Amino acid sequence: MEFVTRADVVAGERALDVGCGPGALTARLVERLGTEGVAAVDPSAPFVEAVRTRFPGMDVHQGVAEHLPFLDDAFDVTLAQLVVHFMTDPVSGLAEMARVTRPGGHVAACVWDHAGGGGPLAVFWQAVRDLDPQAHDESGLAGAREGHLAELCAAAGLQHVESTTLSVTVHFPTFADWWEPFTFGVGPAGAHLARLDEHGRAAVRDRCEELLPPAPFDLSASAWCTVARP
Repeated sequence: MEFVTRADVVAGERALDVGCGPGALTARLVERLGTEGVAAVDPSAPFVEAVRTRFPGMDVHQGVAEHLPFLDDAFDVTLAQLVVHFMTDPVSGLAEMARVTRPGGHVAACVWDHAGGGGPLAVFWQAVRDLDPQAHDESGLAGAREGHLAELCAAAGLQHVESTTLSVTVHFPTFADWWEPFTFGVGPAGAHLARLDEHGRAAVRDRCEELLPPAPFDLSASAWCTVARP
């Protein structure tokens, strides 16, 4: 999923990674711009420390998208990869991204297609709903349905919003490689699994294994993407 290319990041620019996590997107930006051309921000102190350790000297801050700790027009491009749906106020977060981006620059965001069944967790949530039709999945998250991310950008005052999709394919040698991340209790899927008792977790696991192809297998996922101007 070449989000950096879609966001039109080119050498010599300065970029901000909003919600950088442990630095997956940050690393791709550094490949193009060097550490001096990249800044990052995340609300998680451990993630901030991890990025600082991984990229010594980089401008990394702890903070939220809705209150970015940067000056107006500080960046040529500001990106949020798989982050908007976790923002407390997505419109405010996108407006802040626009504020710190210079006129003529780019604001780019992408969100998994949770509502259309194209996201990477589709099999997990299908298994959950098969066992409990009343369970709440991630389809209602901000930007997760077709067109909604563009609507949020427009509400944030962004201009010339262009929408597209990005795709990625991941190889899993075993079912355990696919299943293990859900057991960490991270995100809505992990939290749902953690709330179940041992029998409930085993039932979800078994149903997922029934729905997936025999290992080894490849799974493809898609995300909604927007690129706009402040």
